[in-house]
Amino acid sequence: LASTFVRERGISIDVNRACGAIVPHAGWVCSGAIAGEAIAALARQAPRPDGVVVFGAVHTPLPIAFAALSSHERWHEPAGDCEVAQDMSRRLTEAGGMFAVDDRFHESEHAVEVELPLIRLAWPDARVLPIEVPLIDDAETIGRRVAQDVEASELSAVFLASSDLTHYGPAYRFAPAGVGMNGLAWAKENDRRLLELVTDLAVDRIVPDVRAQANACGGGAIAAMLAACRERGAARGQVLRHASSFKTLADVAPQPPDNAVGYAGVLIGR
Repeated sequence: LASTFVRERGISIDVNRACGAIVPHAGWVCSGAIAGEAIAALARQAPRPDGVVVFGAVHTPLPIAFAALSSHERWHEPAGDCEVAQDMSRRLTEAGGMFAVDDRFHESEHAVEVELPLIRLAWPDARVLPIEVPLIDDAETIGRRVAQDVEASELSAVFLASSDLTHYGPAYRFAPAGVGMNGLAWAKENDRRLLELVTDLAVDRIVPDVRAQANACGGGAIAAMLAACRERGAARGQVLRHASSFKTLADVAPQPPDNAVGYAGVLIGR
């Protein structure tokens, strides 16, 4: 997977000792290739982690002010079962504070689910820790706590943030630059604003920027992932590909330039 990605895409990877990535989570037709590229690039540098922590965006319309863990020992996927790192989950919840088991935020959530077949392909023996992180001020602390638990347990792990970027157009009730190509160009610049903060690992600015600019559905997940990676020594990121649903659907199901969702694959390391 990793060697095929590097060979076919011809991307030069500038980040070393990668420990995390941002991966989009829309339907595979729209964003699957970008997510696969990011996971493949990460697997090339971290081929055998004990665990894969997936910080997910929260789409469940319920109030939440904590990181939501799953009670299940396994998640079933067409490619096979994914074992959940329940020992890590127990330690985090027993410590109290910002972590709680609440399956309501996993039952109808796609942010983690759509990444699991790609995770199994890249790291077939790794356990998975799904964590839904809302857009809260504690997101940075959540990520740092998870990384500290991994280190204290003498485990190796990689950290993913499952998030799409700007949701633009009438379908999303967000079109500050109007409808059409000019609006979609504005949306891509709105994405780039956040991606610059990500590649600089400006963790403390992620949540405020997403609140102000509406440029990600998983701002809390992104902040948590960056904080976890920075705790493990990461210093910068690299955008591998940045696109939108309008662009990726152009060849298979062309759409009018009314609505689009931004996607990016970003590698985090040194």
